[in-house]
Amino acid sequence: MAPAALSGDFLFCTGFTGVSPQGVLSEDPGEQAREAFRILSLTLGEADLDLSDVVEMTSYHVGLHATLPTFRQVREAVLTPPYPAWTAIGVSELATPGAVVEIRAIARRRMV
Repeated sequence: MAPAALSGDFLFCTGFTGVSPQGVLSEDPGEQAREAFRILSLTLGEADLDLSDVVEMTSYHVGLHATLPTFRQVREAVLTPPYPAWTAIGVSELATPGAVVEIRAIARRRMV
């Protein structure tokens, strides 16, 4: 499975959890969110894009109301205006055991 797929001017990114390159998943929801955004950023970079090119984002949360305040703090620290459209969805579990947040995004190439 590819981490992202390019279609025209849009890059569709799969969902990223906060698993580090070493395979470690922090128990801290904030650290999971930071790592997920870091992985998203690296994936965007492979297509010569960055977080400012994200036009739509969906985040999935185990324990939505418990994790959302921390996720919002991390999101505000890594994203800049204009912010992408965003939907937060509460789920009972994610595919990665122990993960409490997953981020999926669509980015668009800037018009030159």
